[in-house]
Amino acid sequence: MALSPLGLRQAGALVAALGSLDIDAIYASPLRRAMQTAEPLAAALHLPIRADDRLKEISAGEFEGLLWDEIERKWPEAAMHWRQQMPDFVIPGGESRRAVAERGRAALEAIHAAGHRHPVVIAHGGVLSGALRSLLQIPAELSPFSFYNASINKITWDQQTTDGQAPRNRIKILVLNETDHLKAAGIDGPNSTGDL
Repeated sequence: MALSPLGLRQAGALVAALGSLDIDAIYASPLRRAMQTAEPLAAALHLPIRADDRLKEISAGEFEGLLWDEIERKWPEAAMHWRQQMPDFVIPGGESRRAVAERGRAALEAIHAAGHRHPVVIAHGGVLSGALRSLLQIPAELSPFSFYNASINKITWDQQTTDGQAPRNRIKILVLNETDHLKAAGIDGPNSTGDL
């Protein structure tokens, strides 16, 4: 699915917000909307887009393209499990919330391990919220994050050692759901990702 005219404006607002920063890598989900969001920033910064399948949104399987009333009619029990946010429930023909969180985390860990100083990741609300929840060791049953379309989130990531123990990753959230750049571009109110 392609970006709407609003989505294209949001992508332009990201360029205005990030285009002058010292970004040294751009990673994106290969899905069309994410790539269309990444392309203007990549052009402005003269950087390639590194597509990573692990950054794709959750595979909705049999739910894909259906409205909730259709899902509830066809798969009432599956719809109930999904709405209860059971982390290990697998959408028929799709994947579970835990699976998407683990692959998103693996993608972010690989990006961190690549040694970039200031990478940008352009993906989808479900995979990003799951990956962040996993990295912060928030129980999979909880879902505290819901990102707005084209919002900016910033984290720092370093290693911490304590008393001769193996180093541990330490992640700090610096910015969460920042949308001032959208307001500056004349875009009214943030739109939720509509995460399943």
